[in-house]
Amino acid sequence: MIDDIEYNTEREQLIIPEYGRHLQKMVNYAKKLPTKEERNKVAKSIINVMGNMQPHLRDVPDFQHKLWDQLFIIADFELDVDSPYPTTSKEELNEKPDPLKYPQNFPKYRFYGNNIKTMIDVANTWEDGELKEALTYTIANHMKKCFLNWNKDTVEDYVIFNHLYELSDGKIDLKESKEDLSDSTSLMRSKKKYSTTNTKKTHHKKSSSSNRNRKRY
Repeated sequence: MIDDIEYNTEREQLIIPEYGRHLQKMVNYAKKLPTKEERNKVAKSIINVMGNMQPHLRDVPDFQHKLWDQLFIIADFELDVDSPYPTTSKEELNEKPDPLKYPQNFPKYRFYGNNIKTMIDVANTWEDGELKEALTYTIANHMKKCFLNWNKDTVEDYVIFNHLYELSDGKIDLKESKEDLSDSTSLMRSKKKYSTTNTKKTHHKKSSSSNRNRKRY
């Protein structure tokens, strides 16, 4: 009796564990059948079993196609049967996708975010005047706020002006400007005030819901 005990560590590794070991044994049995007619018959029976194990997906488009693909994957693409759908090869399944490029034009200044570069590019298309100047200082103040979110210490305006000059390819130059940006304390205070307001609203909602659920006699 003890010699007949089979441990999972000694068994064949499950290729798709969701279907269990019995279905994998059925697939292995189908692979060993001598004639293609018998293999086709057993393969269709296995597909029906796989479909019954996932009844909630029967209305999903291409559900049967996915089942046949999974059947070939469990069989390690060694099952010679007639599939009603185009079969995927083992090479196509193991093919690695092309790496995605990180959407960051200036990884040197990631703390500013990607939208800053878009804003700067838009500002470069505007004609010189009061509107462009206002937009430029708005961008600079936003850059300063982003910098303070990344580095809690204070930051000098000339640092922001240098970064803005670099990101705009030298088209926006505020290094000689006599106008100061918003104070670091006020920028950080507005963030704290917003977070405090949200906390109060959340507390108020919890209090209101608890009062509504309280029993009244």
